[in-house]
Amino acid sequence: MDVELMLKVYPFFLKAAWLTIQLSVLTTLLGLTCGSLGAAARLSRHAFLRAVGATYVSLIRGTPALIQLFILYFGGPQIGIQLDAFEAGVIGLGVNIGAYMTETIRGAIVAVDKGQTEAARTLGMSKFQTMTRVVLPQAARLMIRPLGVNINALIKGTALVAAISVVELTYTAQRYIGSTYKPFEMFLLSGALYMVIIYITGRGIAWLDRKARIA
Repeated sequence: MDVELMLKVYPFFLKAAWLTIQLSVLTTLLGLTCGSLGAAARLSRHAFLRAVGATYVSLIRGTPALIQLFILYFGGPQIGIQLDAFEAGVIGLGVNIGAYMTETIRGAIVAVDKGQTEAARTLGMSKFQTMTRVVLPQAARLMIRPLGVNINALIKGTALVAAISVVELTYTAQRYIGSTYKPFEMFLLSGALYMVIIYITGRGIAWLDRKARIA
């Protein structure tokens, strides 16, 4: 193993890791937004909104994320959508993980005891007040861990954007393999940085989960 080479290219991998973190954060925010809207649609009393939510989840979860990225990045210009690789990566992965988050959020809300809702309505709360003051605070505690699983999967999934030339960890490893012919060292370095990012994220999620259960 060429440790000297790994130390030499390490700063470039750190730069790529920072881009991976940025991509993960932005994608997570978009995913949570899509997931919240999707869950609201899936739980709506209106049949049309329920159908829209169900179609979104079924369509996105039923097709590979890589294909979705290719359609957005390479096919977008044909219908007037011009995105650079990073923007396509954020939107593509965000919409994709949002479909999984939709079911996570919906499941947490449904898991709240219906007696809580009935009690709140008996006390004179409106539907909006019942949802925001009673249901969602309890559902939030239930969804932290499952959402954490989604986020960890998302971080690893950012490797897919290497296929559209976003210079994150996987793309950087591939680029240096082409010039050094040292695939073991490059992928080992890339994998180690992914593990650090995922470990820190996991610890943060565990901390949030503990705080939510104490509150």
